Amino acid sequence: MKKIICKVEYDTATSEIVKKVTNGELGDPAGYEETLYKTESGKFFLYVNGGAESIHPEEDIKRMSAAKADEWIANN
Repeated sequence: MKKIICKVEYDTATSEIVKKVTNGELGDPAGYEETLYKTESGKFFLYVNGGAESIHPEEDIKRMSAAKADEWIANN
């Protein structure tokens, strides 16, 4: 998935996976996954996707600061 946020392109195909967290099982309408990525230029973003009843009912990309990425890693 690609998304442009504030004139910066975030692309899951060209970025490095730092950590992935899955909540629930395949087909679970409340299940979701969050994957933290790091771009070649050192920017972090969170790719989210989940079932219709989850906290991430739609596929999306959310940019993150390095501090927030560290916090997310520590808590997941």
